[in-house]
Amino acid sequence: MSVQITGGRLASLFRPRSVALIGASDKSTFSMIAYQNLVRFGFGERTYLVNRRGAQTHGRPTVTSCAQIGEPVDVAYLMVPQAGMLAAMDDAAAAGIRNAVVLSSGYGEAGDAGREAQAELTAHARSLGMVLLGPNHLGFANFVDRVPVCSIPGLPGEAGPVALLSQSGASSSAMLDFASMVNVGLSYMVTLGNEAMITAGHVLDFLVDDPATRAVAIFMEAVREPGVFRRAARRAAEAGKTIVALKAGSSALSARTAAAHTGALVGDDRVIDAVFADLGVIRVDSIEDMLITAGAAAALGRLERPGIGIVSISGGACDIVADRAEDLGAELPELAEATRQTLAGIMPDYGTVQNPLDVTGAAIIDPSIFTRSIEAMSADPSVGVIGVVNGLPWIDNGRPYLAQMFVDAIGTGIRSARCPVAYINQVMQPITGYTRAVMDHGQVPYVIPGLRQAVVALRNVAWWSQATRQRDPAPARPAITIPPAGRRAGRWSEEAARQLLSAAGIPVVPGRLVSSADEAVKAAGEFGAPVVLKVVSPQILHKSDIGGVRLNVPANEQAIRGAYAAVTAAAAAVDGAHVEGVLVSPMRHGGTELLAGVVRDPHWGPVLAVALGGIFVEVLEDSALAPLPVTPGQARGLLERLRGRAVLEGSRGTTPADLDALAVVIARIGDLALALGDDLESVEVNPLRVDGPAIEALDAVVTWTSEEDI
Repeated sequence: MSVQITGGRLASLFRPRSVALIGASDKSTFSMIAYQNLVRFGFGERTYLVNRRGAQTHGRPTVTSCAQIGEPVDVAYLMVPQAGMLAAMDDAAAAGIRNAVVLSSGYGEAGDAGREAQAELTAHARSLGMVLLGPNHLGFANFVDRVPVCSIPGLPGEAGPVALLSQSGASSSAMLDFASMVNVGLSYMVTLGNEAMITAGHVLDFLVDDPATRAVAIFMEAVREPGVFRRAARRAAEAGKTIVALKAGSSALSARTAAAHTGALVGDDRVIDAVFADLGVIRVDSIEDMLITAGAAAALGRLERPGIGIVSISGGACDIVADRAEDLGAELPELAEATRQTLAGIMPDYGTVQNPLDVTGAAIIDPSIFTRSIEAMSADPSVGVIGVVNGLPWIDNGRPYLAQMFVDAIGTGIRSARCPVAYINQVMQPITGYTRAVMDHGQVPYVIPGLRQAVVALRNVAWWSQATRQRDPAPARPAITIPPAGRRAGRWSEEAARQLLSAAGIPVVPGRLVSSADEAVKAAGEFGAPVVLKVVSPQILHKSDIGGVRLNVPANEQAIRGAYAAVTAAAAAVDGAHVEGVLVSPMRHGGTELLAGVVRDPHWGPVLAVALGGIFVEVLEDSALAPLPVTPGQARGLLERLRGRAVLEGSRGTTPADLDALAVVIARIGDLALALGDDLESVEVNPLRVDGPAIEALDAVVTWTSEEDI
């Protein structure tokens, strides 16, 4: 039976009207916690207990079969052993239940036998027309509608704007505790387990349409069904909903193809970085940053500008924020002259007007300095968000908070500011009931705990705001005619690759393919300058490794004949090499060498890599990646991300590269890779020489996924 996992279908799972606990037992901790959660959230009367022996459980009578419930049930929470799981699903399906939440372990996480059992479980669910969450997880909680279908204790009692998804059920309890500690309210918490049927992408797609959810935090070890995730992430960006992902399992760089240098640059974790950046997904490396960033995104929304303004009661905090902003790449812009003048009229004579702004001890005497400074900085044309550093209490001493007037003044500034404002506590301390009472009195809606955490969160929200703005439509892509020459056996020779690049409008260094020393001499004479001779063979892609290249050969007969003999002799020593001839090209000097190549990721499709270094690309390790397609604007962004971009911009008297023209060529290489279709393994231009306005491909490699003729 076909089962479509749509947002509408998942609504009956995540917003159930009733739940059956199958395998309910007083001996099961999972059962006890699940039942207690449902009762505490006021769902007890819509919870049915199924126990095959019919024994009284959790102080209530049970039924031995779902059919005996006699009422419609939306969700079966299956806590039975693996051996009885399929029969339990049959029983639930016979009673009309179409959503299964499977806790049991021993499936995909447990080796070959477990994977077989999981495949059987999924196939069985599909045959019954059921959707399945899990297995090997702890369920989910809908805090908006107060429906906790999970075996995690200590669930928060109030809902908020952040949904939390986790492939790790065991980590979810700690995540919930931390979210409560730092006042990040949750709309949903979904543990995903093995994602046998319902994946993070499916749940994300459901949450895009959920009115209570403004940001989604995801802890994942792998992205299953990348196409589903990609579509959902794009929908989230369009809807203005932030995704913050903690993707564990970073791996060392792994080559996707040994035939091209590009493969050594494109590893699993770097591809995830590139894909997430393309989708506008914020990637973090800790649970704390994941939840604090998601909370900040939900509270602040999309920023109009990336600049961060800081107003602080502490000069030391200003120094720490400035240091961390430099470390972490957060933008603290210089204030405009009009802003500086306004602030100078607010600050005492001994204060320094700058960003970050220390309001000094004068704000203790006159708390309105906080309010007026926030208002003035919010009007600055470079500032998109303001962080206000001040303390908050967390221990209730039974008396009114003595510094309430400062919180009130900041709250007034927040309400009158022209951009979003976040209250920042100097340290990561709990947000208790007492803290919230102080915040409520001052009408302060949100606080970020900790200076470093605040810089990370505000930087992330600023990046997301820019990355997910509606992009200009991509320009029409040029039609590319693929020449038939060399289209054979797994890889193309350099000459065939050169023809391909030329057909795609990519500039290529002039060259002549020759088959004799006499022809080589004639070609060199036509170029009238020192030349390069390279053997051409689809079986010899790294020609310099076998002595198949001669550089800077004088254009005289003796030198050319000697070079021709040397490279052909080197090729003759390579077993099985079919030599098409020798390529003669003019020698190029100066300029900067880059690599621009594409390899096909098995999960995400073709990925473009741009790097500095030519033959030294793997040594320099200076590269930037993006999934295809890319526009010239995006290609220029890749160039600007290179650590060595100053070389392209003209350093130590060198001629600046025409970056716009270079970006067009790089984007066209990506277009070519797409035009070559799914059989392409890699296409690489290395080196791509840039010298001011001059751009030329000096060498190219094309390989295919199959050794069969294509």
